[in-house]
Amino acid sequence: MIIHLLDSTNSVLNNFISEIRDLNIQKDAMRFRRNIERIGEILSYELSKELSYTIEDIASPLGIKKIAICEKDLVLCSVLRAGLPLHQGILNYFDQIENAFISAYRHHTSGDDFDIKVEYLASPSLDQKILILADPMLATGSSLIAVYKTLKKLGDIKQIHIVAVIAAKEGIEYIKNSFPKNTHLWVATIDEKLNNKGYIIPGLGDAGDLAFGTKL
Repeated sequence: MIIHLLDSTNSVLNNFISEIRDLNIQKDAMRFRRNIERIGEILSYELSKELSYTIEDIASPLGIKKIAICEKDLVLCSVLRAGLPLHQGILNYFDQIENAFISAYRHHTSGDDFDIKVEYLASPSLDQKILILADPMLATGSSLIAVYKTLKKLGDIKQIHIVAVIAAKEGIEYIKNSFPKNTHLWVATIDEKLNNKGYIIPGLGDAGDLAFGTKL
């Protein structure tokens, strides 16, 4: 797996990361969603540098200009529901991309133990497509693996780009052997560990609840 860590270089990205973590600022759900969206835009710009391009003749009112245009065989799949603001940020930059949505949630069995349930999928064919898989929090990595096992039934995926806002080192290590070696991970920031409930420390809390309200 090829890891691209964006906060290793100082940029305005750090402002957005600080606000989604801040106990007071993150209480504003609309601002929280917008900050996730803006982080998605920055991650998308960096990701775009790794894609293939073809030269096309573009006709302006006064002539023809050759411009390198990004490949179009892309599918963006976001993990519901926390992935929706990140999805929008990516969609802002890849506006012609095909879209897919998949649900994945923790089903607690006993104590802190849980299974991952995947119950909803809406997706085009992934055969010979480049898959951008968006999930804001890469914690244990179990959700991403469960999602990938479902998605790879939809065709021979050409390449995978995982986009995350915050990842735990444990989660990254856990998913490495479950994805193809040429998979790219685009992550805004990486945290040190998980707590005994499998949440990222220091993290930011529950991204889905912060964006859309608490759930039963």
